[in-house]
Amino acid sequence: MDIAVLLLSMCFFFAIGMPIAYALALSSLVGALWIDLPVGAVMQQFASGVGKVSMLTIPFFVLAGAIMAEGGMAKRLVDFAAVVVGFTRMRGGLSQVNILATTIMSGISGSSVADTSAIGSVMIPQMAAKGYPRVFATNVTISASLQAIIIPPSHNSVIYSLATGGVVSITSLFLAGVLPGLLLGFSLMVLCLFYAYRDKHPKGEPVPIRQAIKMLGDAVWGIVTLVIVLGGILTGVFTPIEAGAVACVWAFLVTMFIYRDYKWSELPLLVYKTLQTVAMVLTLVATASCFGYVAALMQMPAKMTEFFVAISANKYVLLMWLNIMLLVLGTALDLAPLLLICTPILLPVVKSFGIDPVHFGIVMLLNLGIGLLTPPVGTTLFVGCAIGKVSVDEVMRGIWPFYYVMFTVLMIVTYVPWLSLALPRMFGF
Repeated sequence: MDIAVLLLSMCFFFAIGMPIAYALALSSLVGALWIDLPVGAVMQQFASGVGKVSMLTIPFFVLAGAIMAEGGMAKRLVDFAAVVVGFTRMRGGLSQVNILATTIMSGISGSSVADTSAIGSVMIPQMAAKGYPRVFATNVTISASLQAIIIPPSHNSVIYSLATGGVVSITSLFLAGVLPGLLLGFSLMVLCLFYAYRDKHPKGEPVPIRQAIKMLGDAVWGIVTLVIVLGGILTGVFTPIEAGAVACVWAFLVTMFIYRDYKWSELPLLVYKTLQTVAMVLTLVATASCFGYVAALMQMPAKMTEFFVAISANKYVLLMWLNIMLLVLGTALDLAPLLLICTPILLPVVKSFGIDPVHFGIVMLLNLGIGLLTPPVGTTLFVGCAIGKVSVDEVMRGIWPFYYVMFTVLMIVTYVPWLSLALPRMFGF
């Protein structure tokens, strides 16, 4: 009955349209009062939920990604990808450029919405001008941006790490997302190649040598960011927090003094937008921490474990049910709140079945990331439609082959843990 009161109150607040953070906070208070828990204990948990030093990783990487996404780096990464793809004269070259540029941008921005906005605003008009259907160009862009959910420095990997209470390190999650992210990008490239030959998409055009050298030189400054983030963490020079701070400084110097596409007068607005994003995320973390605390006192994780064991003692069956549940939830709520709500409840379940928490984190991120491309809450979907100037209905009619690819990659990542665990184990995490 305790758990029913907590969950039903949360669903009620969601149903009346209350913001997610407030719904979590109020349902936590309802649950606390139901079990005679002092309200002061919930408030203390609210404060401690955002009192961890590791929380600094989020504002640093959000700011670094925002500077790079809006400071001209996206266009230069598209140019870099065009040089690489142009040498092959591959049919459907622009769709390959789109995916490759998004892959690189994912390793800089850490956000699928930022990738869709930055790469889409450059690539969708280019693809449309060359004769690609706008719906196809939009679907390529939003599907490729799913990579940013798992490729480092993914903001959501940081949130998952925080939701585990530090059981899973940010560094191990960053490493775990590399191979699954690249597999997703490669799979989408194969799909686009099939469409290119079936629908006779135009071939990629080689870039003249002198122009190619200039494009590569411009793009190097952005690609160095990847070296700073991953190289610094792996060599022990930086912690993830320090890597985020250095990435901010590097992004600022490159954008304002090398590219010089961004006006100084626009910086305050960029910082303001970043603060809005960070405030939203931290409020969610704080209220979800309260919800998780009350749920733990009600023994919800233990009861969830008993429930799944009663269904089946086979971990592969468990993973199937969890995939279905997370895919459904991902269409109803945004990614960050679901990570914060579900992780403390499901982590004891998967650990009791012998599933590695790092592997489960990548599976969870992929599941919920697909929800960003699915109505009614698909944030990335709506941003892509706005940039592509197409309706959601048009996109949904053409996105199914991309869904099939994403689901296939999800199944591979789910049932081949090596993909997620190989790099963390190689580097001793």
